[in-house]
Amino acid sequence: MDKKELALILKEGEGYFIEFKESLSGIEKEFVAFANSSGGKLFLGVTDEGKIKGLRITNRLKSDVQNIVRNCDPTIKVSIESLENILIIKVKEGKDKPYRCSSGFHKRIGSNSQKMTRSEILEFFKSEGKVRFDELINTKFKYPKDFNREGLNKFLEFAGLSKTLSTERILFNLGVVETQGRRIYFSNAGILFFAKDPQKLIPWSVFTVVLFKDKEGVDIIDRKEITGGLFEVVEQVMDFVKLYAKVAYKITGKPQRENIYEYSFEAMREAVINSVMHKDYFEHGHNNILKFFPDKIQLENIWVKPKKFILGKTIFRRNHLIADLFLRIHFGEKIGLGMKRMKDICERDNCPYPKIEYTDTHFYIVFKQSREYLKMAEVKEEKVRTGRQKRLVDGLVDGLVESQKKILDLVKINPYISKRELSDKIGISTTAIDKNIAKLKQKGLLKRVGSDKGGYWKVL
Repeated sequence: MDKKELALILKEGEGYFIEFKESLSGIEKEFVAFANSSGGKLFLGVTDEGKIKGLRITNRLKSDVQNIVRNCDPTIKVSIESLENILIIKVKEGKDKPYRCSSGFHKRIGSNSQKMTRSEILEFFKSEGKVRFDELINTKFKYPKDFNREGLNKFLEFAGLSKTLSTERILFNLGVVETQGRRIYFSNAGILFFAKDPQKLIPWSVFTVVLFKDKEGVDIIDRKEITGGLFEVVEQVMDFVKLYAKVAYKITGKPQRENIYEYSFEAMREAVINSVMHKDYFEHGHNNILKFFPDKIQLENIWVKPKKFILGKTIFRRNHLIADLFLRIHFGEKIGLGMKRMKDICERDNCPYPKIEYTDTHFYIVFKQSREYLKMAEVKEEKVRTGRQKRLVDGLVDGLVESQKKILDLVKINPYISKRELSDKIGISTTAIDKNIAKLKQKGLLKRVGSDKGGYWKVL
């Protein structure tokens, strides 16, 4: 740093990255605040107003600074330089947050370093991944009273794991329990997978599924609150989707016709797994939700957006233990490429890639109907429509003489047909044509639109 840059900083004053101090007094909280935030520079020997007071730069002073940062927990990395009689201490953003000193945890807010409250410290630990919900021990779970042995056996069957070990050893190897003396304590992940009633202890782990009659999501046909262990929840959500998903049939020339579903079940299942795997379980007021509309399916879950998150590129695992348990039963992948797998599956199944939207607090995935299904459904609808029209005409002409039926059929094919042409095709005189047309008009089945020469017939 040169004198020109220093003069500019002194003129601008303190800020988020700049702090002035006259002496070493209270300097440790500034180091901690910068390390817990985005780093910054501390100018020792400068008043709060940006006036140079100066101090004697000695090796002892520099050593005192190093002792202060070493006494922070964990140790903070700094670099030191001097300009005339000012000591400039550069503090890097910490890689092992949060940092604390003897006076507690501090962070940078604007141009000030402020001590964190209890709730701020908790949020800070959560945001930095130091505290994970799935790894916390839940003392309310009582083993073996609340334990679901059948759930564990089903999990082992999915995972292809041996049952030769004791139940306690299996749970310990899965990483879902801790032992203290003779007591076994379950983590929240263990409860979410292996409790008889996980929602009794973690009610917000319910997965809500809703079927709407309308596209606006007002008229509800069916709604369920799906409970149970997480891997069972995934299967039950997919059962709901399969129950209400429409299907078209493709004739392939083989003995069996091919079923074309409106959604890719495999891609949908991947999305459901991700929604329960990466849910922010610290948030108690929101269930995961699947909304089934006539033309789309939307998955919604609450989350906290990771720092520097880039969709499709950032490898993100909020709940490491839950993710590992899903991996063991081949639900999802450890490297966190669920979004890419969904895209690959949708391309294979000729389905639109799901639309993904997110805010700082919510994550949405919207699935549109498959192109193949829409194509087959369109063909099916055309056949139904044509058949309906034919049935309508057949119903209308009940009780009519044969010549009147023929007139309606010919007019439907060619609304501009003349009476002479009708006479020739049916084989009766034009006078008879006039009489039959008059009866059809009287019955409200036929109408002339426009003049006799320039108009046309319309079957009502």
